[in-house]
Amino acid sequence: MTPVELSRTVLHAVRRAVDEGELSVTVPERAVVTPPGPGGCGDYATNVALQLAGAAGQPAQRVAEILRARLQDEDRISDVVVTGPGFLNFSMASTAPAALVDEILGRGRRYGHASGFSGDVVRILCRAEVRAVVVADTLARLLRSQGDSVRIECDGRPDPEWRSVLGADVTTRGARLRIDSPVFVRPVPAPADPLPLGRDAARWALLYPAAHDRPRITGDHLVQRETNPLFRVRYAHARTRALLRNADDLGFRPEPGPAHTSDTAPLIAVLGDHPRVLTAAATDRTPDRLARHLVTVADATLPLLPAVLPLGEEKPSAAHRARLALAEAAGTVLAGGLSLLGIDAPDHL
Repeated sequence: MTPVELSRTVLHAVRRAVDEGELSVTVPERAVVTPPGPGGCGDYATNVALQLAGAAGQPAQRVAEILRARLQDEDRISDVVVTGPGFLNFSMASTAPAALVDEILGRGRRYGHASGFSGDVVRILCRAEVRAVVVADTLARLLRSQGDSVRIECDGRPDPEWRSVLGADVTTRGARLRIDSPVFVRPVPAPADPLPLGRDAARWALLYPAAHDRPRITGDHLVQRETNPLFRVRYAHARTRALLRNADDLGFRPEPGPAHTSDTAPLIAVLGDHPRVLTAAATDRTPDRLARHLVTVADATLPLLPAVLPLGEEKPSAAHRARLALAEAAGTVLAGGLSLLGIDAPDHL
């Protein structure tokens, strides 16, 4: 369940409470769903009860309890907890591995993206400095993936090569609305020109460190070995694509199924966490969080791959097809995440 879907579920609970006479309020157009703040718990939280309390003439905690009772029967929510003055906190139900893989393969690279407009319009302001421009471009991609409308404005004239070489598009566009609280993108500037690294390595070098950390602009980002996180991510993706080609040669295709073991549990967990990571990276304005998540996905994917194809005279089984589907799902998440970072995910390395 994406945050947009959860927001709709919360609004449905409000409508039920109104229809059943427990709340006398106008149902809002949207319920803001974000990662929990300090003192919160679970995967997501909303302040809709505080928003409705005044109109309802009831304490926010009472409104939250009314809504909680109507949200606990949602299959995709495992728990709803009221914290603080009336925040609703949600823990999402663990998805069965086969259903999770099926969802990822069905959504493709858009797994974890919102399915419609969130209602938010975000104005991003950045300096005409290469790292700020690349971070602003990536943050806009993340926000749009979560259904937001984004307008970018650059203070100065960006170098044309930042767009032609690095693919950083900060063209002023988006809804022309007054926004009182713009997002200022001010990362620690790049200590050297990243253009010689090329698009993919340069963007990774600028995005992988947190905004307050000084990026390293070195040739290490081009080295194809395990010590290079970008290489591990792209290598894991390429390996999943190679396995699909090899399986096709052997005459079998991926098929989501229950044949998973404890060895695959870490990978299933990080794949299931992908929508939450995308939401958090967009909400907290931290593209580096997505980059680190992709490294975690790659590191959980690589141990699975040697066991995907049958060995010797072994015939492909349901377990092989299920592991192949899981590998394909991992590759899909890696490709989709790299795309949001503006980085290519090649099928061959």
